[in-house]
Amino acid sequence: MKILPKYSMGIGDRFAHQGRAQLAAFVRAKESGVEVTPVWNKSNREHNIIHSEPASVRVEADGAVRSMNWREPYFVDADHIGLKTVDRFLGASDFFTIDVADFIGKGAEESAIKRFVAGQGKLSGSVAIAGIEGKLDVTGARVEAIARKFLYAVAEAGKVYRYIAQALGGEEFAAEVSMDETDAPQGPLDLLFILAAMAGEKIPVQTIAPKFTGRFNKGVDYVGDLKQFEKEFNDDLAVIAFAIEEFGLPANLKLSVHSGSDKFSIYPIIHRAIKRSGAGLHLKTAGTTWLEELIGLAVGGGEGLEIAREVYAQALARMEELCAPYASVIDIDKGKLPSAKEVAGWSGEQYARALRHDQKCREYNPHFRQLLHVGFKVAAAMGSRYTEALKKYEDVVGRNVSENILERHLRPVFVGK
Repeated sequence: MKILPKYSMGIGDRFAHQGRAQLAAFVRAKESGVEVTPVWNKSNREHNIIHSEPASVRVEADGAVRSMNWREPYFVDADHIGLKTVDRFLGASDFFTIDVADFIGKGAEESAIKRFVAGQGKLSGSVAIAGIEGKLDVTGARVEAIARKFLYAVAEAGKVYRYIAQALGGEEFAAEVSMDETDAPQGPLDLLFILAAMAGEKIPVQTIAPKFTGRFNKGVDYVGDLKQFEKEFNDDLAVIAFAIEEFGLPANLKLSVHSGSDKFSIYPIIHRAIKRSGAGLHLKTAGTTWLEELIGLAVGGGEGLEIAREVYAQALARMEELCAPYASVIDIDKGKLPSAKEVAGWSGEQYARALRHDQKCREYNPHFRQLLHVGFKVAAAMGSRYTEALKKYEDVVGRNVSENILERHLRPVFVGK
């Protein structure tokens, strides 16, 4: 098993041009005394939109590591894969996010459910878990209900894991299981028996991505009850620590927070929790690097600004098409979007102020930001015109990319301010 270190962060890069700028942020975080492992991630859907292949992510990551002389671990993540999509990632990835959200609620065989429930007798009654106030009330009926909802999904994760291990001729990769892209959050009791099922499937899972209460929209802040999130997050950390001992799961098993970019209001909660408990964390981000590219192009002026304006104009015209795949993770009020004509008259700084996630700035527009977050298909269609602009404005784009990762993500979550 390839061991994922205690702290790690997923970094997406839609167009595979910002590897050095991204890694520079991790270098500076290490200089601050906290080592965070970079995990370059890109999903099958994103590859299909960009018309890229997973090998390009490996080339980018390896190149950045060589040029920056990074001596610490790093990974390339096959993001949100299943049996139908994993094959194209096998040659390039050493981290696999096994997404089984679509299988939650599908019924396992009755015999499997009965065996699972019978096997959990040791945990029946009032279960005390260090770090959770009160005790968990565990009954056969509750365990059965959890099994009916999640056992099939965990079995699917087992199938995918074993397929990867066989295809790679061993287990030299890190496995994450993702259950976050579903409607209902999973509470601590759910998580406890999900982990029991994973142990039964012999999945050496290193990170688990549950669904938390609240909205984790793409590229904008968390929307929800902060006190409820804090309780859930701390309870989940406690459950994981308990499950490691109880079920013999990997000692480095940790929580993964998906759509974790720009969730500024929960970062202090997460930071306090991991420092207090000593727990690890995987924070998965993706499209914010693409947005920093747009900011850099706009600020660069000239052709860069022209491209940034054009991307918005086309995204606005194609809003329904672009938003459809992300409907569950965006909230855009069309009435609060500027017109294409208005944006065409903006300076680069005006464009940047509207897009940059600075909540103290009166011109920041989360609706503008979310639309552009899902609008990378427009830039992909520009082909070399867009990527050549990234090269031309490399310095200003790179500064924005590095600052975003370091100051808005690594420092508040892992280093602390």
